[in-house]
Amino acid sequence: MTMEAYKYEDGSISYPGHPRGPGGTEPVETIDLSEYTGEVVTWTTSTATPPGVRQPNTLAIVEFTIDGESVRAIGQVTTDDLETGDEVEPVSVEELREPGAGIREPESQDWGGYRFEPV
Repeated sequence: MTMEAYKYEDGSISYPGHPRGPGGTEPVETIDLSEYTGEVVTWTTSTATPPGVRQPNTLAIVEFTIDGESVRAIGQVTTDDLETGDEVEPVSVEELREPGAGIREPESQDWGGYRFEPV
């Protein structure tokens, strides 16, 4: 599993990737953000989570800088002990939420993804 961002002709990067970037250009490269560390821009802890999502659920906006360009991602964090400015790395997890708790058939969804873990 990759945490795939797209890089465009003008050097900008988007996550998640979009088929069209600034000026309507197509991506020229993919970047796996899971290979990089990022910095926590801000974070919050949700205590009223959707069914199947852990409670409390700490989320962070993380900024990655790659070749002088920055891109931000939002995601769950592995710990509640987090501060703005902390360095984190994406870590793969099999289940971001409990598959049986939602209204959709568990087999129809991909439950895995990434959480951010302090370095």
